[in-house]
Amino acid sequence: MSAPLPRRTDRLPHLVVMGVSGTGKTSVAGLLAERLGLTFVEGDALHPRANVAKMSAGQPLTDDDRAPWLAALAAEVRRHEGLGAGTVLTCSALRRRYRDALRAGDAPGSRLFVHLEAPAALLRERMERREHFMPASLLDSQLATLEPLGADEAGMRVDVSAPLAVVVDRVVEALQRGRSEAGPRAGDPVVGPGR
Repeated sequence: MSAPLPRRTDRLPHLVVMGVSGTGKTSVAGLLAERLGLTFVEGDALHPRANVAKMSAGQPLTDDDRAPWLAALAAEVRRHEGLGAGTVLTCSALRRRYRDALRAGDAPGSRLFVHLEAPAALLRERMERREHFMPASLLDSQLATLEPLGADEAGMRVDVSAPLAVVVDRVVEALQRGRSEAGPRAGDPVVGPGR
């Protein structure tokens, strides 16, 4: 059974929009933050320069490269929480241990993961059209690294093949219903076409 999405309470919402490069994390997160009245935090902006240089050269990051970045992201969310603001953070969060780093020390369910996904061919096409430090050549390594949300992780899977506004509407609707779309089993439901 999937972990349920937390229903709105007095606890501030903190969403992590995750997925491989090309899924539109920044666009989806920016609109979600606007629609939900939350603070947008662009995870890529907190990468150390060495990480950006490495990815720009087509070299995948190691876990040692990611550790200080993930710690900085978690600290930034906590900073906003201390200021009384909920957040929508972008972070690839491809592995369970990376998501654990973002949740470290927080109450269970305090971070909700919105996993954006689409067919690899569509993602590659999007990456080739945009200007970004992450080249399309790194998509295969990201897909190989990806560990889907576990059954005990609060979150949802979202098909981003649809237009941006439709994707954001589907996420907001799922949040309002308090419904989880996460889970490691094949055939689990996805917020996407036909829903």
